[in-house]
Amino acid sequence: MIKNPLSHLPRDTRDTLFVLTVIAWVLAPLLGQLPLWCGVLSGLVIVWRGLLAWRGQPLPGTWWKLGLLAVAVIATLITYKTLLGRDAGVTLVAVLLTLKTLELRARRDAFVVFFLSFFLMLTNFFYSQSLLTAAAMLLALWGLLTALVNAHMPVGQPPLWHAARIAGGMTLLGAPIMVVLFVLFPRMAPLWGMPADAMAGRSGLSAQMTVGNIARLALDDSIAMRIAFDGTPPAQSALYFRGPVLGSFNGQRWTPTDGVALMRDEDAGLQVQGPAVRYQVTLEPNQQPWLLTLDATAQAPALPQGRARMSSELQWMQAANVTELLRYRAISYPQFSHGTGLTRAQLRPYLALPFGYNPRTEQLAQQIRASAPPGQDLGRYAIDQALQRLRSGGYVYTLEPGVYGRDSADEFWFDRKAGFCEHMASSFVILLRAAGVPARVVTGFQGGQVNAFDGFWTVRNSDAHAWAEVWLASQGWVRVDPTAAVSPGRTGSFNRLQAPRGIVAEALLGTVSPEMALNLRALWDAANNRWNQWVLNYTQVKQLNLLKDIGFDAPSWEDLVYLLCAIVVSASLAGAAWSAWERHRQDPWLRLLAQARHRLQRAGYMPGANSTPRELADLLERTSPAPMQASAQAAWRDWLLRLEALRYAGDTTHFRQQLATLQRVLRQLRRDA
Repeated sequence: MIKNPLSHLPRDTRDTLFVLTVIAWVLAPLLGQLPLWCGVLSGLVIVWRGLLAWRGQPLPGTWWKLGLLAVAVIATLITYKTLLGRDAGVTLVAVLLTLKTLELRARRDAFVVFFLSFFLMLTNFFYSQSLLTAAAMLLALWGLLTALVNAHMPVGQPPLWHAARIAGGMTLLGAPIMVVLFVLFPRMAPLWGMPADAMAGRSGLSAQMTVGNIARLALDDSIAMRIAFDGTPPAQSALYFRGPVLGSFNGQRWTPTDGVALMRDEDAGLQVQGPAVRYQVTLEPNQQPWLLTLDATAQAPALPQGRARMSSELQWMQAANVTELLRYRAISYPQFSHGTGLTRAQLRPYLALPFGYNPRTEQLAQQIRASAPPGQDLGRYAIDQALQRLRSGGYVYTLEPGVYGRDSADEFWFDRKAGFCEHMASSFVILLRAAGVPARVVTGFQGGQVNAFDGFWTVRNSDAHAWAEVWLASQGWVRVDPTAAVSPGRTGSFNRLQAPRGIVAEALLGTVSPEMALNLRALWDAANNRWNQWVLNYTQVKQLNLLKDIGFDAPSWEDLVYLLCAIVVSASLAGAAWSAWERHRQDPWLRLLAQARHRLQRAGYMPGANSTPRELADLLERTSPAPMQASAQAAWRDWLLRLEALRYAGDTTHFRQQLATLQRVLRQLRRDA
């Protein structure tokens, strides 16, 4: 039997250390969002308070606490320039909670700490609503409820596991109420939901591209979106999810072309043919307005709210940034043509290059232009020459090509011959523009992996990709992926460059087989996806659809309120009826004995489940040290013997009157204990 390592500590010390552990657990997920000084200060205060409790030393004086409070307020003002707002508020609450532990003396102080902890626990959902965060906060809730229940056992030294069991039972009893409120409480934005800045961007894509950005993004293995196809999905090599289109280059950075306007669907110049691909996208928050869709999407994606608009470069966007999980449906056509009727004036931005950059690439482009056979399309010839050079020139696809300098295309084509997708796409487009062929860079995601557990395709940030589009007179804009010429496995199969593991990851995962690791990740992704689909995406539309399913013709949020009130009233009446039936069914003497047994258990005694009044009286006398004072213990013994006498004395003439008297005495004993 394992001995409890805290059993030898005084109760105050044990309870304080437990509360500090729970507070540290609540704070831990916030450390990545709070400023460094806040995490350091909070951690030092928690450790300091724990050492004081362990050594039995007095708490610091008022000046210490005022000084630390002043430091926290000034640091918050310096960091955020304000004391208001989400981030500044969470920072202050975190610091105030830890500082409050420095005056944790009475039960009143403990209750303040508990409720501040409950509030801080909720602030974790400002930054993440993932399944992992929910699980961590559920454990934190159990810990806080355990501390709260333990604080209501002021006498003796009841074991923490007993308080934890009571707290767990309370949580389970409240779970049905929580489910009903979640399903039926009206979701009325903006009162229901997260504030606009609640979710940090996680897709990683940007409206501009500097050579090396996407390589760094490929180190991030988090999920960017999930796709559910209707029917058979396209081949993985055809899964190009279109993001920002970059047509302007200043020598160092690619940005969108000036003057690209949002257009009506019918004015975008897109012609589609062949079978359609229907699918549903669950897009992670990215703090950007664009909607990632397969090339090419002719009709606006069906959004829960608002309307999407397409740019003249086939990029779909909505009016607001994606700040929370967004689910939408789309219809795409892998076979399409676009831009066949563009004029030279409209194509001019896609030929522009900054003066004085990449002279060797310029010279190579002129050689390609001069060698083009008469009558052959220059664009097609330049594409073939560039791709042939990539296939046979010893070029390497890598995450670590080294740091590129000012003339990035020259270094790629002639010196390093190594790069990630954006190195290849950028150098390819620069070469074609220098040869007089309109071209641009397109960024987004390519590929993905189907999850065998739920059938969803998972697209990760490591699937971020950059490719080229080249304008040909007979075809319009044509996708050309230079990376596929160097590394066909990048687009043709699930073959991604993996970042090297760190020492800790290698120690933890080095002995796990790759197949098992992939299966475990797929299982976790499937669980997260269910959480996203059924919890985070449970919107007002789904609530109203639920009402339709149970018989409402034209449901509204008022119907939700009526239904919720009806359920609450019905449950209350059923509970009252059950309580009345239970009181009538159970022997009132046994019920009174059970109440006494439960109260003694909360006071720190360990009675048996079927202890008689005399056994309880003997337990009071045997237990050492006694959790109660001698006078209270004597009063309890007298009451228990009177209860025994009422049952077995044989005089039932005034049974109910005497039982009522014992009930009043028991209530008084509860207050005095």
